[in-house]
Amino acid sequence: MASAKRILLVDSNAVLRASLAEQLSAEGAYEITTAGSLAEARVAAGPFALAVIDQNLPDGSGEALAAELRAVAPACLLLVEEGAAPANSPAERMSKPFRFAGLLARIEALVGRHGGGGAAVGPYQFRPSAKLLTQGTKRKIRLTEKETNILKFLLEAAGTVPRQTLLHEVWGYNPAVTTHTLETHIYRLRRKIEENPGEAKILVTEEGGYRLAGAPANV
Repeated sequence: MASAKRILLVDSNAVLRASLAEQLSAEGAYEITTAGSLAEARVAAGPFALAVIDQNLPDGSGEALAAELRAVAPACLLLVEEGAAPANSPAERMSKPFRFAGLLARIEALVGRHGGGGAAVGPYQFRPSAKLLTQGTKRKIRLTEKETNILKFLLEAAGTVPRQTLLHEVWGYNPAVTTHTLETHIYRLRRKIEENPGEAKILVTEEGGYRLAGAPANV
């Protein structure tokens, strides 16, 4: 997705590094660059929305690297051994071992807090691979495949999308599918995401089509 946020993942454990990179990439909101040492991280091309760094690297400390990367990574999450002494850097810390869901929640919070909100739909974080919208830890909205694809296309279009275009992109060129099908799905989606579905503020109706709030209307 065009709005994917770049994350630098630095860990000397190649298996863990590859696993985390794969899982984060599958979320659909992040583009992952990996490094196994300070030396590799220093030559990685920034900028990044976030750096996730293991504290113990083969050629130095993750804490030192976090300080070095401040200019190209406004947020940093240090992965530390449980019970490790407090760090002297402003980087946030997460104790190992951890569950991926916990790591993902920390990443989403940090990226959002530092102005890199990932794939945002109104107040929600959009995770297309999981067919999910989340609002911090307060709310999770499950989406159908068609609802997910509607949001994905509207995000990528970044403007008003005509009904026929959206219909063909989501359902394909199927003569049996009409605009009424699309309108029914839009209605159901609004009931999930809008505070007042009758006065939509996130998924907006424009003349001839739809757009997401924040995207420019066609003129």
